[in-house]
Amino acid sequence: MPELGTTALVILLPAAEPVLAAARRTAPELVRPGLPAHVTALYPFLPDRSLSDEVLAAVRSLAAGLAPVSVPLAELMVAPGFAAVPTPSLQAIADAVCARWPDVLPYGGRFGPRPVAHLTVAMGGSDEQLEQVAAEVRPLLPLADRAEALQLVALTENGWEPRLQVPFGG
Repeated sequence: MPELGTTALVILLPAAEPVLAAARRTAPELVRPGLPAHVTALYPFLPDRSLSDEVLAAVRSLAAGLAPVSVPLAELMVAPGFAAVPTPSLQAIADAVCARWPDVLPYGGRFGPRPVAHLTVAMGGSDEQLEQVAAEVRPLLPLADRAEALQLVALTENGWEPRLQVPFGG
């Protein structure tokens, strides 16, 4: 469980909410609470207490230099302990975010320097539980969305809260 003050840079995908809702109905304990459907660009980011005006300006500048992207949500990938929808159209954005803060290892380095961009649907659980989730989610795909902004969120005593949202290209 992340500590209070942990932050992340995420890309919200509202069109994917039905996918998370289906997973939540099937196995609520496998769906992470607190954030709407999203793709993580960089987690953990800098501690909340380190979010200076300069850091926020850098986030704004980075997002302003990125273009909105169509995001096809085509297939569900299931692996031991994990179900996700790959989002290759967001890989360049995730890579740009990670390149801007090279000293911040995505996921603490657990998945290498360039994790595959994805929408996490379920984490943990047995193979059987994940297959039940997959059976509910796959009929909902494909979906399509449009990534239009980078959002900075922080974990507080009230859950994940937005700190900044910057439109791409703006």
